[in-house]
Amino acid sequence: MFYRDERLALFIDGANLYAAARALGFDIDYKLLRTEFARRGKLVRAFYYTALLETDDYSPVRPLVDWLQYNGFAMVTKPAKEFTDPSGRRKVKANMDIELAVDAMEMARHVEHIVIFSGDGDFKRLVESLQRQAVRVSIVSTIRSTPPMISDDLRRQCDNFIELDDLREVIGRPPRSDQQQTAAPRDQLEDHAEE
Repeated sequence: MFYRDERLALFIDGANLYAAARALGFDIDYKLLRTEFARRGKLVRAFYYTALLETDDYSPVRPLVDWLQYNGFAMVTKPAKEFTDPSGRRKVKANMDIELAVDAMEMARHVEHIVIFSGDGDFKRLVESLQRQAVRVSIVSTIRSTPPMISDDLRRQCDNFIELDDLREVIGRPPRSDQQQTAAPRDQLEDHAEE
């Protein structure tokens, strides 16, 4: 479903992709991910969306954000919002859906194909709008986790569904141990993200 001469852009919902890969038992090697999709078409831009949980002077996502910025990704971040729910538990709200949707709409006139790494059903209307602008939309997520990480409505709407587990050998690496150094650190904020 990819044509080598088509311009494409990647839109990565960091929290959603991290959760899907974790549910499948592997980590994403973002350098391999970018290389794989650059091979499939003319990669115009690769966006990565995440909220930053700032606790004192450290954010667990900061190493990943820095690595991605130096390795060809356009980073879109905002501070995560902390609050206490009615039962007194500390919660973190870290939703980047509107930022991803606005950027995808703006990029639509510059590309023929958009790949969204998210199974969030809220993106169904975005996919419909992009398709009305003659942009093909592929969704990368998984149906092989329990429960599936992709909304059925989103899967039906997209032009092409790519099973994340099928990309494991191409863009994945085994989960790292704390002692190992890797090409890019894991995205850890998503443990605290709320959809």
